[in-house]
Amino acid sequence: MTIEKTTIQDLVIINPTVFEDSRGYFFESYNQAKFNENGIMYPFIQDNQSFSKRGVIRGLHLQINPFAQAKLVRVLEGEILDVAVDLRKNSATYGQHFSVVLSAANKKQLMVPHGFAHGFSVLSETASVMYKVDQLYSKESERGIRYDDPTLAIDWQLSPEEVIVSEKDLVLPRFDEVDWEF
Repeated sequence: MTIEKTTIQDLVIINPTVFEDSRGYFFESYNQAKFNENGIMYPFIQDNQSFSKRGVIRGLHLQINPFAQAKLVRVLEGEILDVAVDLRKNSATYGQHFSVVLSAANKKQLMVPHGFAHGFSVLSETASVMYKVDQLYSKESERGIRYDDPTLAIDWQLSPEEVIVSEKDLVLPRFDEVDWEF
């Protein structure tokens, strides 16, 4: 397993070591000791899984303190564009976003720490996404930012006519309306 740094501090890509042979493959998707050795110290307490069709954008979602969530995201089937937005006001990369293609084929994972909004778009016909979190869901601390925010200008790698977004996500505030901190 290798840890790949991104352009945003604390946001890392996990590249598993894959062992392949005529039967198929094997890899460790999570190893707490190896994560801890690399400074990734989240006590994951829940796994979540979603299934979506092409064009779906889920996000940008987060929870504020004291229920902020770190997420370890991976794809079990299909391909997504995974996006994280730095919302840590004291960060040099505040307001910047990072995106990476995660797929069942490349087996990469994105480690999204506290203080980030997270979302993804489905690039394949369908995709199953699984992610670990270190905090339980709290409706009162749930927040989000519109996927099409002009300040963030995220390229979701979909044409506008393909985009499918929930009613809940369509009423999220813009980035310049965010009034919460981490």
